[in-house]
Amino acid sequence: MSAVFGVLSSSSASLKTSRALASEGAPKTRDEAVPFSFDILSEAMEARATEPYEAPSADLPKILADLTYDQHRAIRYRPERALWKGEAPFGLQAFHLGWLFKEPVNLHVVEGGAARPLVFSGDDFEYRPPLKADRFKGLSMPGVAGFRLHHPLNDPEIMDELVAFLGASYFRALGRGNVYGLSARGIAVDTATTKGEEFPRFTDFYIELPGHRDKDVTLYAALDGPSVTGAYAFRIMPGDNTQMEVTTRLYMRRKVERLGIAPMTSMFFFGENNSRAFDDYRAEVHDSDGLKIVRAGGEEIWRSLNNPSVLANSFFEEENPEAFGLFQRDRNFEDYQDGGAAYHRRPSLLVEPLGEWGKGFVHLIEIPTSLEINDNIVAYWVPEGEFTPGRTLEFSYRLTWGAIGERGDGMARVLGLRTGIGGVSGLEEDKVDKAVRKFVIDFEGDILRKFSDDPGISASISVGNGKIEHSTVSPVLDDTWRLAVDVRPNGGDPVEISAFLNSEDRRLSETWMYQWRRGDGNPS
Repeated sequence: MSAVFGVLSSSSASLKTSRALASEGAPKTRDEAVPFSFDILSEAMEARATEPYEAPSADLPKILADLTYDQHRAIRYRPERALWKGEAPFGLQAFHLGWLFKEPVNLHVVEGGAARPLVFSGDDFEYRPPLKADRFKGLSMPGVAGFRLHHPLNDPEIMDELVAFLGASYFRALGRGNVYGLSARGIAVDTATTKGEEFPRFTDFYIELPGHRDKDVTLYAALDGPSVTGAYAFRIMPGDNTQMEVTTRLYMRRKVERLGIAPMTSMFFFGENNSRAFDDYRAEVHDSDGLKIVRAGGEEIWRSLNNPSVLANSFFEEENPEAFGLFQRDRNFEDYQDGGAAYHRRPSLLVEPLGEWGKGFVHLIEIPTSLEINDNIVAYWVPEGEFTPGRTLEFSYRLTWGAIGERGDGMARVLGLRTGIGGVSGLEEDKVDKAVRKFVIDFEGDILRKFSDDPGISASISVGNGKIEHSTVSPVLDDTWRLAVDVRPNGGDPVEISAFLNSEDRRLSETWMYQWRRGDGNPS
């Protein structure tokens, strides 16, 4: 019995036989049932925060503990044993323990205000070569690594993978037509600080039994870590853009320097702004190409992402922001020319606070990487105040996953960023001032069409730790205008650049931002 489940079971309850908790041959629930609600879980995790932290046991049976990467990849859940198969528009399959996933996670089914734990065994999984399946027959499981939910997202006859929870507090989801890309997390603790990052984990999940005609599914999670505990509620609504309504209740166990709410993790290897640094046939490789922030009042910021030469931090102070997220704006195969990874189908992820979040800042972290397999982009909200033992916090927000469209507010938005050596093109190398960098930003929007033959568009440009040497604004297509800025850095500090298009006193575009330092995006 899990520790959290033990706390919840302080009072007993009976549970009538469930309607098709699982299909024939699928994992069963234990007989014990305990009262369950989000408030009960929250009270249990608040009490847990007053107790010393106990690290999870990784004492797995040897046959699980010794699994290698290739062996773990050879294991899959048997689709015919999915929970609720044929009984609901959602199905649940578990991830197998082993390899990197040595800390068991407990799953429970909730029905009628009571919860029962699920029991898995080796019979629920298929063991393919190089594994010998007979060695795992009837193997008792101390838990699972995580789980995924399936739903007929793209075809009414096919149960597609919709969302997966696997590893620490990581999870990710898909909108219609997407393939997996960036991930979300339950919490970020001391990311990119001198203390070193902490990774609390979801220890227990409680999934409400879905009905035959349900269009959404609700689940709850218990989070535990050395510095914080938490209770989470997720209402998951699949669609063109899959949405999750999330409530998180957090309880501080010990002091934290920086607490990240609604964190997301992505990958930016290279794009048009830094492709010269990589000898690759593809034009771009990234899961996300920009951080989008919608400020209180509706002003939008687009911060183009970078694969920097050193660890880079950016802080965007806000009060009650409307939204923020990591977006994949480039949606054409031609942008990437990668027939396997399908980067043009990776989802964007938008966080919309439900209620007022007050003062704080969006923290963007860009980590240098030489491999596209590394997630090197992190973004989250940091609320104002200190995070000391005994403090409780509650946040509600909506997560939207998919090829998210832009708001129909008529503003022009950043279409692309390119960089290169500043000054006039075509000069001999000995006459080029290599200290100057050129930034070329294309803005696209219907609002720009009326200015196609009119020079009445200008740019408002701000540069920190640098000097503008030259700038121009000119049309390149009917609905696209190009801003070119030559910037000379002041010393070695990172240069912060922002710009937007206007006409007299009328703003025409979102605000573009970028952080650059010498060495970023240059050929090696």
